[in-house]
Amino acid sequence: MEKQKYYITTAIPYTSQKPHIGNSYEIVFTDAVTRFKRMQGYDVFFLTGTDEHGQKIEDCAKKAGVSPKEWVDGISDGIKQVYSLLGIKYDRFIRTTDDYHEKAVQKIFRKLYEQGDIYKGEYEGWYCKPDESFWTETQLVDGKCPECGREVVKTKEEAYFLRLSKYQKQLEEYIESNPDFIYPEGRKKEMLNNFIKPGLQDLCVSRTSFKWGIPVDFDDKHVVYVWIDALSNYITALGFMGEDDSLYKKYWPADVHVIGKDVLRFHTIYWPIMLMALGEPLPKKVFGHPWLLSGTDKMSKSRGNVIYADDLVKFFGADAVRYYLLSEMPYTADGSITYESLIEKYNSDLANTLGNLVSRTVAMIKKYSAGVIRSTGVSADVDNDLKKTVCGAYAEAERCLDEFRMSDCIAAVMNIARRCNKYIDETLPWTLAKSEENKARLEEVLYNLAESIRICAILLSPVMPESCEKILAAIGSDKKDYETVKSFGHIENGTVAGECETLFARIDPDKFFEAFAVPAAEEKKEEIPAEPELPQITIDDFMKTELRVAQILECEKVAKSDKLYKIKVNLGSEERQIVSGIAKCYKPEELIGKKVAVVKNLAPAVLRGEESRGMLLASSHKDENGNDIINVIFLDEKAKIGDRIR
Repeated sequence: MEKQKYYITTAIPYTSQKPHIGNSYEIVFTDAVTRFKRMQGYDVFFLTGTDEHGQKIEDCAKKAGVSPKEWVDGISDGIKQVYSLLGIKYDRFIRTTDDYHEKAVQKIFRKLYEQGDIYKGEYEGWYCKPDESFWTETQLVDGKCPECGREVVKTKEEAYFLRLSKYQKQLEEYIESNPDFIYPEGRKKEMLNNFIKPGLQDLCVSRTSFKWGIPVDFDDKHVVYVWIDALSNYITALGFMGEDDSLYKKYWPADVHVIGKDVLRFHTIYWPIMLMALGEPLPKKVFGHPWLLSGTDKMSKSRGNVIYADDLVKFFGADAVRYYLLSEMPYTADGSITYESLIEKYNSDLANTLGNLVSRTVAMIKKYSAGVIRSTGVSADVDNDLKKTVCGAYAEAERCLDEFRMSDCIAAVMNIARRCNKYIDETLPWTLAKSEENKARLEEVLYNLAESIRICAILLSPVMPESCEKILAAIGSDKKDYETVKSFGHIENGTVAGECETLFARIDPDKFFEAFAVPAAEEKKEEIPAEPELPQITIDDFMKTELRVAQILECEKVAKSDKLYKIKVNLGSEERQIVSGIAKCYKPEELIGKKVAVVKNLAPAVLRGEESRGMLLASSHKDENGNDIINVIFLDEKAKIGDRIR
């Protein structure tokens, strides 16, 4: 039987600077999904690469005193090295400077021009160089790029345009009739309500003010807009518009594009419209993942908070870094990484829960059973509960993976290790070992532990491939077939346990920071001017305020207001709308999915024609220019929706 095809891609990173760990989350996530799908029996094609054209790169190269090609060669090689350190196994690495890609992009551009979907005109507007994005005056926020908040430049030049407006209705209907096309749900609503339904303007798709790009072959003073170039990689890498398009015929349409939420607009508006105009199928899904923050801030060289993947691999090992990235990143809200949090996760999950389980199980097998694993059939009720947890883990892991909830997938698997540790406490093997009449029961207990560890290691192998190979070797098992995780008892009687090296040595935080000279996170101390104190209240007064945990489901601007968002929240027992004046301090995607504290019993009010039933808790102060800075109080992911805050 022919295997089911599965085509998965990452958004190719822009080669303007060395990638940091925030950039690496996406490739590790995609690699883990790829490994899991292959383990399930899919014929997977995994594409990644680098985006190497554009004005920003031309400027970076000029500043460095090298040619643009020399610049991108160095950055692209560095990205490949990072991927190798992280254990990434891709099928193809495309560079947008590859000759076959450039020729295919020229053919795509020409085809769209000849059929009237690209036309020549003049562009006048605002351009954000870091994001390579065009913006109208009304789209700017305080005169700056609405995506990254940086300065934009006024641009006027002859240009070619893609007729986005022609395909607006078709795109809108496609998204609404294919509910899983944009994932998660909140991202879909953001694209529809904030970008598509207000009206699409035709997109400028060529530049004349710089030369580092793919030339328009019928008008060589123009180069192709970098996003038309970059997005085309998903099909040119498969041979589209090339001499051999067999891979394209085999794998397209893509099953999923894995991208950061910051490039969602390009992948869910520009890219589908390009494909519609070309008459080609659209990808089945675009998954916009959240950001990985350094503490609470986006990583940035200017902020001095960048953490690099190669440093983390040197300190913790590739598998530990992969585990942290995949287990700590929430599904919709942004994740966070600090050296402190990584050490805490490493010690609690890897050293204590998993590593300790494997080492003491193998040690007991060697001590009490001469290193031989045997099932004797002398069982007890507690065994059935263990087996139920172990054999049920794969189904929950699969369900979570199908929804791209990677952290939940890992949690489902790690439940095996936690249940095993509890099982040891319940069965007390060292006590059983004191009596010869309990020998058969002891061997059954040790067999159950070894078999549970085997299943746990197979399911965790997409996340930590090297460590899980070592775990399987430690229990002497070569039973790695995915089908064997669905039932219990695949370790053969008489299997001899191997040597068990220390998988994850516990890290002492103080010694770590001293040895590696890594700065621990410092608490920022600010002098806050004293404010007049409000009158004291009693506990009865306070209890009149009903504070509840809520999750933000939707967020969009209130018409004709720069400050107000209308926000849909889930309070557990109901959903309601809250209007909040935080639009100048947060983008919708920074709020959707977050858990917040809400005043539930606030009297309803109407603001700019929108009903507001409740209030978000937030702090506020004025910056040095007198502008209001608002910080919404976000709650821990573990907080249960609807719970009262006391």
